[in-house]
Amino acid sequence: MEPWRRNLYIIWAAQFIAMMGMSLVVPFLPFYIRSLGVTATEDVARWSGLVFAGPFFLSFFLTPVWGYLGDRYGRKLMTVRAVIGLGISQLLIALAPNVEMLFFFRMVQGAISGFLAAALALVSANTPREKAGYAVGMMQTAQSSGNVIGPLVGGSLADAIGFRPVFYVVAALCIASGFLIIRFVQETAVVKPNEKPKHSLTSNYGYAFHSKPIRIALGIILISQVSVFMIQPIFALFVESLVSNTEYIATMAGAIFAVAGVFTVISAPWWGKRNDAKSYKKNLSIALFAAGLSYAAQGLVTNPYQLIFFRATLGFCLGGMLPTLYSYVSKNSSLERRGGIMGIASSCNVLANMIGPPVGGLIAAHVGLRQNFFITGGFLLTTVILVRTFFVDMREGQTLAAREEEPHTIVPVEE
Repeated sequence: MEPWRRNLYIIWAAQFIAMMGMSLVVPFLPFYIRSLGVTATEDVARWSGLVFAGPFFLSFFLTPVWGYLGDRYGRKLMTVRAVIGLGISQLLIALAPNVEMLFFFRMVQGAISGFLAAALALVSANTPREKAGYAVGMMQTAQSSGNVIGPLVGGSLADAIGFRPVFYVVAALCIASGFLIIRFVQETAVVKPNEKPKHSLTSNYGYAFHSKPIRIALGIILISQVSVFMIQPIFALFVESLVSNTEYIATMAGAIFAVAGVFTVISAPWWGKRNDAKSYKKNLSIALFAAGLSYAAQGLVTNPYQLIFFRATLGFCLGGMLPTLYSYVSKNSSLERRGGIMGIASSCNVLANMIGPPVGGLIAAHVGLRQNFFITGGFLLTTVILVRTFFVDMREGQTLAAREEEPHTIVPVEE
């Protein structure tokens, strides 16, 4: 087996374990907050948004730093550091005595983890350029597969053994992922520790924002993911509002939440291959438009089972959104900067995580849970207009040349 394929599959397995561990908590996070003494529905919604966004307040600033350090000292090292840091933070979260400390420990998680960006940089740097779309799509399936299994297992575990023990399970899974990477991943694009870095952290930012394709892609990552994350912290509360018997509400919320992940797993490789062959602009427009309609439709349901179809549609579209944008940024970044640039792209996603959940919690508290879905759908439909107006497609093989050698010679691709 080719080295890049072996690394990809091993990192896929590690990311699956880490994401499964992380997503275990999604279905019951509002209920965990309630168990810490927050009782009013409006307060639970507000705190859910803040706690969900907690890791991203510090991660936004530190993710590009970890990416830069990965380019200098080794991307494998940063990946191991991130996943073990994630495990440590989960142990702290399990010990939280109140919602304020829970929020603080979630911020600690953001400061010392950053696994997704590190793993993506490691894969991107060790994968042939012509296979980048496929590799990024595969990594998305690891994230989505973990997000499928995690809520199902997490909701069931929370109903069976309580909330706190689930975090110990998460910690064990993350630490196991770290040892898996240490033992089996071989970094082929080796970084020499004593070699002076060619590019600084600030120059990476200048490089990214000087490039029109990367600059626009970063903006679309931010806007689209803010919309997606507005729903995350209040989804379990919305499911709870649709049923009268809440005995196994965490299990039900986890199962319905996971439907989107199932279809993201199915669709991500298909979108990845399509991105390698066709127009990024067209693919992204289709995915954003259908996702916007799906979110708006979820706001119209009257029982939780009606959510299943629309969550499936949403999942299929999500497989063509963030992976498409990450693949596009990767192909428009030179190899020696790729870790840093992908770190900046990931930091835009982190910023969306920081903005979206609190905004979603505030909307739910002041306007209503159902209205949040309509507003989210509207944001995504507006993003389609931005893509159609500003997004730049370029022919494969001309992306780096167009930016680095002939910055004014950009050849559009037919959709």
